[in-house]
Amino acid sequence: MASAACGMIATQPIGVFDSGLGGLTVLREIRRLLPNEDLFYVADSAHAPYGEQSAAFIAARTLAITEFLLERGAKAIVVACNTATGAAAQLLRDRYPLPVIALEPAVKPALARTRSGVVAVLATRQTLASPRFAALLRRLETHTEIVLQPCPGLVECVEAGDLNGERTRALVREYLEPVLARGADTLVLGCTHYPWLTPLIQELAGAEVQILDSGGAVARQVQRRLSDAELLAPAERVGCEQFWTSASPSRMQPLLARLWGRDVPVLHWVENA
Repeated sequence: MASAACGMIATQPIGVFDSGLGGLTVLREIRRLLPNEDLFYVADSAHAPYGEQSAAFIAARTLAITEFLLERGAKAIVVACNTATGAAAQLLRDRYPLPVIALEPAVKPALARTRSGVVAVLATRQTLASPRFAALLRRLETHTEIVLQPCPGLVECVEAGDLNGERTRALVREYLEPVLARGADTLVLGCTHYPWLTPLIQELAGAEVQILDSGGAVARQVQRRLSDAELLAPAERVGCEQFWTSASPSRMQPLLARLWGRDVPVLHWVENA
């Protein structure tokens, strides 16, 4: 085993971030697998959604959030955002010597599970257009048809707490109709916000359609990376969570409590403060 990276100790927190509350779908999987770890989460809600922003803007936001988490002792960084992964994950790995765990849409497992030979990837425009995603597709040698479906507006629905309202249902139906018409029987949720809509997507797509996301795989990768670096927290610890937002904590807190399953305090992240 490698020695602990950069002189870090196992009781330091894991830093996790997203453009908003979508990354909580990854955070909950990390918490399930690693109950002993302290988890620090930043929602950059003042700048959400990232999906329609430029790669340069997303990279700048990613660096700012990472610096904030490192100042608070993060021993690893989890980029719980597909769009930020595509724009800046390699930048973080080149700049920082600690473990950086990023997302990859679950296209490979979807290829193994499809029966119809058609897989659809639902994601933001920026994720689908990223060189990282293009490289993923090139690595997959397959005769399966992969349909790419951008889903503008869904992140905003989740951030507004609208998981089953008329507007959200209309958008989900609009994005599902063309991919289902192509014969897709497996849907890859390529944005961490979208798993909050899984019940609605399943209802509209039908019970026979499989829905995959990357949360569990990311949590397992976090566990592996920390284990390899000898940075897993001691088994006798009980981990805690801390939450920050770049937007208004009072506006974010009710939805965070609803999604996280219990009332939790939210701090205001003021940059350079």
